[in-house]
Amino acid sequence: MTNEKDAPLAGLTDAEVAERVADGRTNANTDVRTKSVRQILAEHTLTLFNGVNLALALLVLVTGQYRNMLFMCVVGANLLIGVVQEVRAKRMVDRLTILTQKEVTVVRASGERAVAPSELVADDLVRLAHGDQVPADAVIVSGFVSMNESLLTGESTPVSKGPGDELLSGSFVDSGSLVARVTRVGAEGYAARINAEAKYVKAVRSEIQDTLRAIIRLGTIALVPLGLGLFLRSVLMDGGSLNDAILTSVAAVIGMIPQGLVLLTSSVLAIATFRLGRRMVLVQQSYCVETLARVDTLCLDKTGTITTGEMEVAEVVGAPGAGRDEASRALATIVSANEADANETARAILRHAAERGIAAEGVARAVPFSSARKYSGCVTAGGRALVMGAAAFVLGAGRASEADALARSFDATERVLVVGEAAGFSEDDAIVGDVRLLGCVAIRDEIRPTAAETMRFFLDQGVELRVISGDDPRTVSAIAARAGVPLAERYVDATTLDTPERLDAAVDEARVFGRVTPQQKRELVAALHRRGRTVAMTGDGVNDVLALREADCSVAMASGSAAARNVSEIVLADNDFAHMPEVVAEGRRSINNLQRSASLFLVKTVFTAALALVCIVMPPYPFVPIQMSLLSTAVIGIPSFVLALEPNHELVRGSFLANVLARSLPASAAIVVALVAELLAGRALGHSFDEISTVCTVLVAFVGVALVWRISQPLTPLRVALLAVVVAIVAGGCTLAAPFFEIVGLTGSMGVVIVAAGVVAVAFFNWMYDRSLASYESSERFARLVRKVEGRHGSK
Repeated sequence: MTNEKDAPLAGLTDAEVAERVADGRTNANTDVRTKSVRQILAEHTLTLFNGVNLALALLVLVTGQYRNMLFMCVVGANLLIGVVQEVRAKRMVDRLTILTQKEVTVVRASGERAVAPSELVADDLVRLAHGDQVPADAVIVSGFVSMNESLLTGESTPVSKGPGDELLSGSFVDSGSLVARVTRVGAEGYAARINAEAKYVKAVRSEIQDTLRAIIRLGTIALVPLGLGLFLRSVLMDGGSLNDAILTSVAAVIGMIPQGLVLLTSSVLAIATFRLGRRMVLVQQSYCVETLARVDTLCLDKTGTITTGEMEVAEVVGAPGAGRDEASRALATIVSANEADANETARAILRHAAERGIAAEGVARAVPFSSARKYSGCVTAGGRALVMGAAAFVLGAGRASEADALARSFDATERVLVVGEAAGFSEDDAIVGDVRLLGCVAIRDEIRPTAAETMRFFLDQGVELRVISGDDPRTVSAIAARAGVPLAERYVDATTLDTPERLDAAVDEARVFGRVTPQQKRELVAALHRRGRTVAMTGDGVNDVLALREADCSVAMASGSAAARNVSEIVLADNDFAHMPEVVAEGRRSINNLQRSASLFLVKTVFTAALALVCIVMPPYPFVPIQMSLLSTAVIGIPSFVLALEPNHELVRGSFLANVLARSLPASAAIVVALVAELLAGRALGHSFDEISTVCTVLVAFVGVALVWRISQPLTPLRVALLAVVVAIVAGGCTLAAPFFEIVGLTGSMGVVIVAAGVVAVAFFNWMYDRSLASYESSERFARLVRKVEGRHGSK
């Protein structure tokens, strides 16, 4: 019986291909995809925030007062910013996938042709050569090759394969060429099975987003009874018209929904993603910028993250009687002769020779590398036969000790090759005669030049580093140590972690994990989550997809697998891990500045709700919408946007909501006290509604300016200018533009109330502010309040 590998290549006929297509046995793309535009639109449109604002807009629409629906412009702007930013990032990542796709040569009965990987069917014959990626699981029919499976296993050392050996989709041909028969297609493939486990909706982990949702949820709960109470009071007790009652109620409760804060957050994060995009960092989920700034544990994949994914020459040692220079020149000559089929090892030697100005000799004949022979070589123009490869195959098993003696200075994790001179090569490229040893070369993974600096950055920020790789744990440990990872000597072979208990225990002991399966990578991240850690994960291969999906923030290299890019929140378009500190810096700027700005918005949210409750019992509601617009612009809008865009590299400390409430509640309390004082004094002094509105507007401005002053400490020229602009706008609105904002002239009694209530309110605010900042972190009562706002009533 004729063996398949000896028979002439016979590909599928057109009829056989059609039959398999009809049966669904095609290599359909099963990568984890980026979100569709429809999904992105749905996620940004179908929110509680949009729903509440739409309901209020419909109520205003009933009255025919369309100008009072202008608040929907904020809603629309927020929606537009979020959708445009995420769609833009999606398209850029999709473009990376298209650029990295390559057609594959298929051998069929009608001849050879180039087709897209998705057009392959089961039993197709594919022809692959150096640099090609395996499009589907297959078995080699002919040819000997060296395979790079690092994207699948994390193992950077090439694997030699020949006829009958299995090829896994996603691996690359490092050297040689082959013909293979496709055995598994589509969802049955190795990479597809891993990707399938990552196809679930990953919840966004963001304190800012959680805080916004909690405030909107709480505001919605309060909005309904308070709005209904004001509406009934206006219609039933004050005799107002239906339209007036609707407009008054909407004006009172719209402030409970922090529209400006939602828009500001979207704007700040969109600006952060734009800035990062200019640095070749693609952000697919804007809130992950914040998450990365809060990370306390960073899990690193070795290949492509700490290392460049390429090899480098660590050292060349010459044999006695030959010397280092002769060994180096022989190495350069061999790899130059076979440059067209250069694998990672050969390219490392080529770079080494170029950097040191080592010139190759002229070549008369090249002997390409073969995974079966384990060596490559050449015959020079002068007739010398040079050979390079594994010692046992070049020198013979009996003389391998000669190479061991030369390589004593090499690290145990480095790959050692020998170079020698033979009598010649036979017609089938076999070595003729004994080989004279010229020297040895040590090859190792190339560490990224910026790796050590990046590691130091994260260590200085208190971030714990873990290295998780599919490679040999000793090799990973040595590379981690070279890159500056602390405690890199504490490594473990994950093949020994055969029970959940052993894996869980290893998380506390080890810092480097080798021989890790994709499922174990995910379990390691989950174990860190159980310990309360906020985890970021970097990776580039199919074997990283599950862990990337599990992590709080995932970072992928653009040169990695499409699945890794598509599941990650951040993609480094130029594959430079050194951008990570820049992402953290943007996150810090966003979080710290938003905390200050959010306190301004929450002041309005809280005092509006409290005032609405008071006015149900003690009318009237003292503001008209145009006055709230003045206050929102001068005391909230302008300061918040200016402060939110300032540089800020301070460490992120504490809970976002706790930090915001500690600054906003004192101002809200002081404003409510001042407004209640005017409502009582105004009744006693016979103030008209316009006079009450004017006094209340000025009192809110007093406390608002005081809050802007406090959160602007320490003062800078920009912040001093900001305070001057805020005061000027309020003063101009109350004088020059008084008729437009329905501000009336001050009477003596109004002036007395403004001075007395204003001084007391500002003094009360400053006292409360100092006390709040000094005690909120240790106050159990404040902690309970934060948990209630967040909806975590019973949690600690």
